[in-house]
Amino acid sequence: MSVRPGVRLGVDVGTVRVGVALSDPSGMLATPHATLTRIWPDAETPSDDIAEIVALSTEREALEVIVGLPRSLSGDEGPSAQAARKYAAELARRVAPVGVRLVDERLTSVSAHRALRDSGVAGRRQRAVVDQAAAVLILQAALDEERSSGRPPGEPVRHKRRRPKTKDGPR
Repeated sequence: MSVRPGVRLGVDVGTVRVGVALSDPSGMLATPHATLTRIWPDAETPSDDIAEIVALSTEREALEVIVGLPRSLSGDEGPSAQAARKYAAELARRVAPVGVRLVDERLTSVSAHRALRDSGVAGRRQRAVVDQAAAVLILQAALDEERSSGRPPGEPVRHKRRRPKTKDGPR
């Protein structure tokens, strides 16, 4: 099967950091890009980490953004999955018309820690790159899934436009 050509961004959403990976233009290989500090926005201020992902998406003319969805081993969704869904929805709203997809990321952080440890990266240095490594694993799994199935991976995130506030209420 073939993969749609175009750069994709992989995102591993954490509570403190966000790992970002990029694919090559052919959509074959994921590589680490950056670890962003997670900024918790208030209702009126957009998050700087999301702004950086939006800017990167524009700069690289991304086909889509793949966000990891941390389900439990049983497939259930807990608080971390709900936080990832909320993050992906805000990202989808701000990066449109570029698509955002959620892809199951069970055990990617564990696998990233193991791979870094096996490659000799010390524990303290792992924190700086483990989120990028997890983003690479998420993105590479998505690319591999598309290549084997011929369909885009995961589930699309639908963004909802915010309605402007008016004195008279919604129209």
